[in-house]
Amino acid sequence: MYSNLLGIFDGVIKFGYILIAILILMLMITIHEFGHYLAGKLLKFKINEFSIGFGKALYTKKKENGEIFSIRAIPLGGYCAFDGEDTPDESADSFNAQAPWKRLIVLFCGAFFNFLSAIIFNIALLAVIGNGYIMITDIKGVNNAPDKLQNGDIVTHINGEELSFFNGGIGGITQDIKIGDDITFTIKRNGEIQKVVVQKFAVLEDGSEVGKLGVNGQAYVRLSVGNAMLKSVPFTFEMSWEILVTFFDLLTGKYGIDALGGPVTTIGAMANAGATNWLNLLLWVPMIAANLAVFNLLPIPALDGSKMVFVAIEWVRGKPIDRDLENKIHMVGILVLFGIVILADGLHILDFFR
Repeated sequence: MYSNLLGIFDGVIKFGYILIAILILMLMITIHEFGHYLAGKLLKFKINEFSIGFGKALYTKKKENGEIFSIRAIPLGGYCAFDGEDTPDESADSFNAQAPWKRLIVLFCGAFFNFLSAIIFNIALLAVIGNGYIMITDIKGVNNAPDKLQNGDIVTHINGEELSFFNGGIGGITQDIKIGDDITFTIKRNGEIQKVVVQKFAVLEDGSEVGKLGVNGQAYVRLSVGNAMLKSVPFTFEMSWEILVTFFDLLTGKYGIDALGGPVTTIGAMANAGATNWLNLLLWVPMIAANLAVFNLLPIPALDGSKMVFVAIEWVRGKPIDRDLENKIHMVGILVLFGIVILADGLHILDFFR
């Protein structure tokens, strides 16, 4: 009976994290659409509706200026509907009748707001967890580590490469180094930067380890709030670059379709990470924000990046590409994206039930 109650409790906890993950994803999407909305309001665009979610409207409110605010049943998206944005309509109030520079700003601001939110969330990550630097908390007397490393040393680089959540830290950097080879630690001790050399651990015949890089027991180093604020911008750029590299690797076939994931996969992975340790959410939140920023700026039909390309071409040519043709291209793009997302999520769901 106790085990059954424990299982129910674990299920409730997991379900709670799924709800939290959905709310986080919706928050990121709402921030994105609010970027479009705010830019549109400031530049005097006519906005028909601002929606959180897709599908059947659960709540609607119409403002005096005709704008509709709605909350819809499917919490996996949202939109800011500008008048005439997806039609050939070029009447005075329509989206396409506005100056190209205005449209570029409006289209860009969705991703820009996601990037700004990633910076803010990264301040919390850096102040509560850190940026990947570790403090040595327990030295095992093996190799030559005790002569060169001390408890309290802060490790910042391994063989010249900075420790980061994005490169796997010590384990990720040293995974291809041979046993017994020298490894150079860059450490901060008593406020001074030093470099020390230890050897990678060896494994005995009985399976026991002779030291793991001469170090065991590590703790992430938190930044002060002030340093977190200073570090948050370059840290967010680094995060965005890693996301862009991952997209490139997907396009070049380095990763298969199983490496992709839509909103269902994202929610599941975030919920699992949160259930393991709620602090993991502090890394997931800015990563999702940066991911939305980078992804939406890619020149893929139906995404903001592609729409910005069409507007830029119109600005240079002095006239737009045929609106019907552009709308058809975006429609095909969104159908392809939906298909990929459904396929990717479907594969992950099938794996779960196998």
